[in-house]
Amino acid sequence: MQLDDLYRRVIMDHYKNPRNRGTMDEGSVTVNLNNPTCGDRISLQLQVEDGIVKQARYTGEGCSISMSSASMMTDAVKGRTIGEALAMADKFSSLMKGEPVEFEEYEDIEALSGVNKFPARIKCATLAWNALRKGVEPQ
Repeated sequence: MQLDDLYRRVIMDHYKNPRNRGTMDEGSVTVNLNNPTCGDRISLQLQVEDGIVKQARYTGEGCSISMSSASMMTDAVKGRTIGEALAMADKFSSLMKGEPVEFEEYEDIEALSGVNKFPARIKCATLAWNALRKGVEPQ
């Protein structure tokens, strides 16, 4: 099996079987973002306690890239400190720029590496990560 096929399978698995899709009751930060160029939208909820992302959930609509990225991101940041989550977001930005990056902490994210070849899709992939930044960075 070629790497592109494997990556496609990982992306479609997250799209068809999303992790952390849904909402939390209370005690969470909610960030709503949309991508007006393609119609993707996300509502990200984060529960942060003592500087650690205890829970991350999302709802929204969009293409397989945006929804898979949200699934991967919410899975990857749970249990991480805010600093670690932001470092992952920075790493993801580098991945979208075509820089060689490895996600030892959560390898599924690397399946989105091919998105950088399609500039119009980069905003789809980064939507959830931008919501994460907005939710945890000091205002």
